[in-house]
Amino acid sequence: MKKFIILSLMIIMSLTGCKKDKGDPPILPPVESMLIDFSNFEAARKSSSYEIKGTQNSSWEFSAIAAGTWRVIVTGTLLVPTTAFQMAIDQTPENIADKTWQWSFSSTIAQIQYEARLTGKITGNNVEWKMYISQGSAYTDFLWFEGTSAIDGKSGSWTLYHSYENPVAVIQIDWEKPADNQGKIKYTYIKDDPFKDSYIEYGLTSNTLNAYYTIHTWNGVKFVDVSIEWNKTTRNGRVKSLDYLGDENWHCWDSNRVNTECS
Repeated sequence: MKKFIILSLMIIMSLTGCKKDKGDPPILPPVESMLIDFSNFEAARKSSSYEIKGTQNSSWEFSAIAAGTWRVIVTGTLLVPTTAFQMAIDQTPENIADKTWQWSFSSTIAQIQYEARLTGKITGNNVEWKMYISQGSAYTDFLWFEGTSAIDGKSGSWTLYHSYENPVAVIQIDWEKPADNQGKIKYTYIKDDPFKDSYIEYGLTSNTLNAYYTIHTWNGVKFVDVSIEWNKTTRNGRVKSLDYLGDENWHCWDSNRVNTECS
């Protein structure tokens, strides 16, 4: 009897030892790793031209139009993958392979039903991410974006593809978010056309004007540069662009978006 008990204990211990610890899922990058905040410049009048001198809020209007090109790319071309990523954050992941986790869900985006799954594979000090999206019988498991992040979830990069019909890389995103109210994100246009190498960088600082855009864009003739800074709370800010505003000075607006002298 004693031998039987010992043998039983050995079997139980052996079976218990065979169980593999799956560990914890990787830290998902924050929403800010993919989305630039355009909220301070959303009410600009529709225009394809930067030439709006003479109006009482021309400095703010110019800034809004300069950022608006990039806002259209995100809310238009990249609406599905960026929205899907935001939704993935609210899901509970499951372990699907060694050091690999998956966030899967269904969602309706722009009145179209999608199935999405985001995988994260831990590889040393980094995590490899892939977002696959399916739409009914139209396509299955289209790799809409992929990327890597540091294991601490504070920095990384993404590559976003245009669409199922045109699966070419269009935007590279490089991001850092070391803490709340700190960080930066840069969209670089990488599709092979004249707009290639255009970029916008958005960041948060500890300055009085605590948010900024640095914009470098092909305007059809040459690359031009725009610098914008503003306060996220009071909404006042400033802009400068030698190419469009004709000098290297800052042009300011107040909390009501009205042009004002720069102090």
